[in-house]
Amino acid sequence: MEVKVYNNPIEVAEKFAEFLSALIAEKEHTYIALSGGSTPKLLFSYLSTNYKKIDWKKVHLYWGDERCVPPDHKDSNYKMTFETLLQHIEIPSHNVHRVLGEKDPTTEAKRYAEEIESTVPMKNGLPQFDLVMLGMGDDGHTLSIFPHEQSLFNAAQTCVVATHPESGQKRVSITGKVANNALHIVFLVTGSSKAAKVEQIHKKKDAYLEYPAAHIEPSDGNLYWYMDKDATKLL
Repeated sequence: MEVKVYNNPIEVAEKFAEFLSALIAEKEHTYIALSGGSTPKLLFSYLSTNYKKIDWKKVHLYWGDERCVPPDHKDSNYKMTFETLLQHIEIPSHNVHRVLGEKDPTTEAKRYAEEIESTVPMKNGLPQFDLVMLGMGDDGHTLSIFPHEQSLFNAAQTCVVATHPESGQKRVSITGKVANNALHIVFLVTGSSKAAKVEQIHKKKDAYLEYPAAHIEPSDGNLYWYMDKDATKLL
């Protein structure tokens, strides 16, 4: 595990953009599971403006999790990615593997799992993404695996249906087993509201194992935490 600390979320996005660009450049095809959130939003905007030479035609984009809403809904991770990145780059439409959030969640989780399994290279009996981008919520959740449904982390399926503990909103999420099978896993964590959970997870304090983010441990890949000073102020 490597921890990389920068001054602010913008710098986190800029430094991770360098990593991402280099990864794409060195591979014939790159399979990436994206995340939503404020720092990825900064990242996507920065990429679309400053990394115009990336060959997106050899990149396949997926989502680690998605809210079960239509693609034009304000809560849609796809909508955010489209507005900040996809509409500004030249990427074939068949390289963009969207979760159909407007469909029945259970049916869509099964369909999306089949799409991932049929297009992403397999290793260890599981799809192996080149990169899985992750965020971490204030409650220690990652992907859409929340503490109250931690059993979903190691579910047998590639994708599961998760439920937000407060809103009850349904979400389609890849499982922790799939995330941990990736070649590279990168947490993008910024802001002082994350500092307490960052401290507990990284120092293995208190009930840290109750947080799904603490169970991200790649089986044979690399784990990076890209964070700003606010998120790491208790380390």
